[in-house]
Amino acid sequence: MQTSYTRWRNLFLFCLGIAISTAFIMEWLSGDFWLDDEKFSIIGLELFYSKKEVLSVLTQIKQPAKIALNYQLIFDFVCMAGFYPCIASLCMLVREKITGKILSDILFALAVLQPIAWIFDIVENSYLLKWMSDPHIGDEFTVYHNIVALKWLIALTGILLACFSLLLRKQKINN
Repeated sequence: MQTSYTRWRNLFLFCLGIAISTAFIMEWLSGDFWLDDEKFSIIGLELFYSKKEVLSVLTQIKQPAKIALNYQLIFDFVCMAGFYPCIASLCMLVREKITGKILSDILFALAVLQPIAWIFDIVENSYLLKWMSDPHIGDEFTVYHNIVALKWLIALTGILLACFSLLLRKQKINN
């Protein structure tokens, strides 16, 4: 019978493989992200571009950049299936190795929150795909940016706290 730790580790490794392989494909597709003579990025569309800049990219984008962006968003759905369970399983793996009750509870909460981040990522991609086919961005742009920010906050907090906790544990063991 497998231990809980072994199951979380196997899930982590499987999901990490999905996330890494799709990330390589998405990085390859991003090589075509050109708008005239200027490169644009998916992270820019998610977080850093203003409503005007996003609208500009989506209305002026030409082939092959439009096809590459469409495929990037589709592959991102597959990447999500690896990325968020990978973070959740990392939190659970570290949780099983630490002794502190509060930190253990926080890691559990971050693992449980990963499906919320995943839903936010799905909503984010849905907005971008919708805006690609009908580049009319209404008042939902603020909602879009808040969803993206929350997604990144949940995911990065899970990754960073798990890694930080693991490093602290290793440091305690070495001392």
